[in-house]
Amino acid sequence: MHLGDESFDIIFAGGGTTACVTAGRLAEADPSLKILIIEIGQHTKERQEHIQPGRCVRNLTTNKELFAFYQANPSTALAGRSVIVSSGKCLGGGSSVNFTNYTRAASSDYDDWENLYGNKGWSSKHLIPLLKNAETYQSEVHNSTHGTSGPIKVSQSNATIDIAKQFLHVAELYDKERILVNDINDFTTCNGYGRWARYIDINSGRRSDAAHGYIYSLEGKKHNIHILTQARVIRVLFEGIRAIGVEYIEEVENTENGVASVSIARASKMVLISAGAFGSSSILERSGIGAKHILEKNGIPQVVDLPGVGEHYMDHNVVLSPFFAVEHVDTMDIIYHGKEEELKPYVEEWARTGGGLMAQSGIDAGIKIRPIEKDLDDLGPEFRKRWNTHFAYAPDKPLLQIAPFTAYVGPHSEVPHRKCFTMEYIADYPLSTGHVHITTGLDPHGKLDFRSGFFDNPLDIAVLRWAYKKGREFARRMPSYRGEYGLGHPEFVNGSQAICQEADGPVSIDTPNILYTTEDDQAIDLFLRQTGNYKILTAHKKDTDLRCVVETTWHSMGTCAMKAREQDGVVDNRLNVYGVSCLKVVDCSIIPSNVGANTYNTAIAIGEKAALLVAEELHLY
Repeated sequence: MHLGDESFDIIFAGGGTTACVTAGRLAEADPSLKILIIEIGQHTKERQEHIQPGRCVRNLTTNKELFAFYQANPSTALAGRSVIVSSGKCLGGGSSVNFTNYTRAASSDYDDWENLYGNKGWSSKHLIPLLKNAETYQSEVHNSTHGTSGPIKVSQSNATIDIAKQFLHVAELYDKERILVNDINDFTTCNGYGRWARYIDINSGRRSDAAHGYIYSLEGKKHNIHILTQARVIRVLFEGIRAIGVEYIEEVENTENGVASVSIARASKMVLISAGAFGSSSILERSGIGAKHILEKNGIPQVVDLPGVGEHYMDHNVVLSPFFAVEHVDTMDIIYHGKEEELKPYVEEWARTGGGLMAQSGIDAGIKIRPIEKDLDDLGPEFRKRWNTHFAYAPDKPLLQIAPFTAYVGPHSEVPHRKCFTMEYIADYPLSTGHVHITTGLDPHGKLDFRSGFFDNPLDIAVLRWAYKKGREFARRMPSYRGEYGLGHPEFVNGSQAICQEADGPVSIDTPNILYTTEDDQAIDLFLRQTGNYKILTAHKKDTDLRCVVETTWHSMGTCAMKAREQDGVVDNRLNVYGVSCLKVVDCSIIPSNVGANTYNTAIAIGEKAALLVAEELHLY
């Protein structure tokens, strides 16, 4: 698509999840509204790597062009490691490449946005109705929090995978302090084990992403959305303090001597920045909006002094512990790690029936878990202080998500040639935060000054240490368990009860828990700091370096926080960037405080809310 001198009513600088939601809703409200979405990646329509849910892991190793990779600065908290964080680089953003886990935040998370940060209209009573309107919940409904006619399909698998069944069976017998529940994602339930729904259409077996749900679904209807893919926004253009358009470069065309030419797209009504926690803050800084010392170092004249731009980077941390499984159990190993020709029968089954392993996400059960009193003792007195200030008042906030992955998830070059399952633990509210800043002026390809902040606060390690121990007890009681795959576990000393090894079968339900010594705890902490735990890929490397791997959940947020300006906020409660007009940020970078969930659902909420705000201002409703 070539724009020439065309102008638009609204320009989206980025085509991720929230952009698709907001643009789609605005196009429905006023089909004549001329909207441009500029997306750095490619279209996703009907591409098998996007619509087939089972490809989520193999995409990370075979389709790296679908992701942008950001390497953080070396961290002393990580024993000198430089972690790598990825994000979706395609229309629909993360919704087009994620693991499809349907995970909704605690209602108190959204209430905090309103009550603690003064963002009127952003509490759970405002956002939950929008999320209901966004979804079609295709499984049995047990409460009033789910929708029935929205563009995003949500379902539980028709056939529960054996590993998930075993996990729930062990939970029922082993964990007497917690219960089995029908719905673990009703905005309030914690400490209940249950089936985990997915963003997968139960009828077709297809991934349900924002691009197909909100944008491609408009085809055949009257609308005026234009999409420019493989183009990168450099900065926002202003007349005075009014945003009037953007500068961008196309990644594959209009180049001369290898240098892309700069083009301009103009917006008569507003510009919406929607490039994610890395991209949105960078666009603002290249536009002259940010901290004075950052802009001066980059030779960029300051338009607005907003020192909060690029600060307060947040994520969730994950531990993935792999275990050997009995050979007759169904797993996703061949889907995740097999050769393309080995996938053919599964692809054919998916195309014919909408079912089979290709219609699975790999996670079918789990729990949003909160520690009980004896667990708080294990977590230590310093964590108890954190508990009393952040969790005790909000019984809907989980400390962690624990779930079994029905496959080996780890370094691709170290895939064992046998069946496996992996225990996943996601810390939902890490204390550590980081920052993201530009370093190369107006060059949109330049390296970022990225501090992940991972484990800067030692309490974050204590949480994951407890999670590792907890999940391992579940795994070794599951019938398919055949021991630990050592590369994904700490090195415990000989003689330790915790030493990792292969096994002939599970231990009994009433077997005493492993007793970890102080030395064992130190081994776990060293493993977390030095090795990392999300070892699916490394960027720009063919071989996996165990000291340079990913332990992110790809839930990057917070760098353009929706807070008061004096609190280092970047946007107000109507998503307007402070100090300018006709410029908003609409993506997860506006999140002021963390949410206890994967961020796709929250991104949908932000997109739906943004559509209402823009429509009000344009008098569309």
